[in-house]
Amino acid sequence: MAKVCEITKRGSVVGGRYSNRTRATQFNPCGSMRRYPNLQRKRIYVPELKKTFVVNISTRALRTIEKNGAYRTLKKAGLI
Repeated sequence: MAKVCEITKRGSVVGGRYSNRTRATQFNPCGSMRRYPNLQRKRIYVPELKKTFVVNISTRALRTIEKNGAYRTLKKAGLI
């Protein structure tokens, strides 16, 4: 399972970890770390189609579904 949201297509990003000492000395002993989106496996019911879809989506995409509706959001993402 890829760690990518099926609706927003957001995946992982690489970011640095800096302590205050690091910022002062311009030295990076911490290296970089990978940050993943908050993915949830959800069953979403679409009343227009009378079907249930199982998708791996981020919590941001859940808010999008609440705002725009399940059918419209899934259709725009190409999942239906």
